[in-house]
Amino acid sequence: MGAKAKGDKVSRYESKYVIPREQVAEIREFVRPFCKPDPNTKGDPPEYVITTLQLDNPQMSLHYAKELERDARFKLRVRTYGEIGTAPVFAEIKAKFERTIVKTRAMVPFDAWGPELIYGTRVPNIFKNEKQRLDFLQFKRVVWQTLSRPAALVRYTRESYIGTVDGYARITFDRKLQYQMTDSWNDFGRSGVWRSMDSATAQGFHLPYSGTILEVKTINHVPEWSQELVQRFNLQLTGNCKYSTAIWRDGAFGKHPSTNAAQDEVFHSI
Repeated sequence: MGAKAKGDKVSRYESKYVIPREQVAEIREFVRPFCKPDPNTKGDPPEYVITTLQLDNPQMSLHYAKELERDARFKLRVRTYGEIGTAPVFAEIKAKFERTIVKTRAMVPFDAWGPELIYGTRVPNIFKNEKQRLDFLQFKRVVWQTLSRPAALVRYTRESYIGTVDGYARITFDRKLQYQMTDSWNDFGRSGVWRSMDSATAQGFHLPYSGTILEVKTINHVPEWSQELVQRFNLQLTGNCKYSTAIWRDGAFGKHPSTNAAQDEVFHSI
């Protein structure tokens, strides 16, 4: 799914906006001359379901890094698509350096994924190429080094379009956001209860209605049509981390978190 799905490193720029549901149709019509449906989608509108296992350490350093808006931070996540078990999983490190996103992902057959793959000392011959294997070993190293483990699951429906007049541009609308806390490496929500986080009380939305997350993703330069999109619809740039929203919705903290030396030490040891 998306650019460079085979495991290559991706550097890109991402801009996020939370918009009212009724604005989606207008924006969809605006981008039609410049985009086409993502070939991985189905239906009209073109959609697929994403389920993401978010990893973090006991100090929740990755969550804190986002909450404190560190210029350099990263996420550890394991993503799959559609009905659970019908698609591979993708072990990803998504790093952010100011506004630049660098992401690596390694594709793993669904049946091969699990704690044995993470904690075992041998890596089975399940990768399509050497780059994929090395990207997985990097993911595994960071999991070990940060003492990360399953923390939460996030699931949502993504409507996705890719640019047709630029080298790389992508427009996505995320809705029906749900979460559940978990300690399982491979359940992916099948035995738990999903809870909605697409509401006005969700941390980061700040809206009096249920919103949709619009993302504009580009490489190297921002297309003129996407700049016109922002101006025409008066879009307001906002940070939105689905994992941190899930943490807040679950009530894991009674107040806004603050950092300490121990958390800083864990995060900056990577």
